[in-house]
Amino acid sequence: MNEFMNAFNSRDPNMWAATLNYPHVRLASNQVRVYNSAEEFARENVDYARRLAPWDHSRWESMKTIQSGTEKAHFAVTFVRYDAAGKVIGKFPSLYVVTLKDGHWGVQARSSFAP
Repeated sequence: MNEFMNAFNSRDPNMWAATLNYPHVRLASNQVRVYNSAEEFARENVDYARRLAPWDHSRWESMKTIQSGTEKAHFAVTFVRYDAAGKVIGKFPSLYVVTLKDGHWGVQARSSFAP
């Protein structure tokens, strides 16, 4: 989860894509998005920093493991988005599903109240 957040804050869509497992599902803004590969995810999110403006960085406010097994864990989280001055611009409760796939732990599904 921390690798995911660090990659997200890096503004590098390929680094961010590498923290996920595929197919990757995101439920947000009344939409369901399915990304079938890291290449597809990175290509479709190349401008995410611009789209989230005035976003500068995000941090986990809370993270609780609500279920876990040997190959999957569910996390109830709240993440906060900040502008460059450190002002909170959004706080979003979310559910993340992290899976072990082909030896790689990655976020496979996210459901959030973020736009």
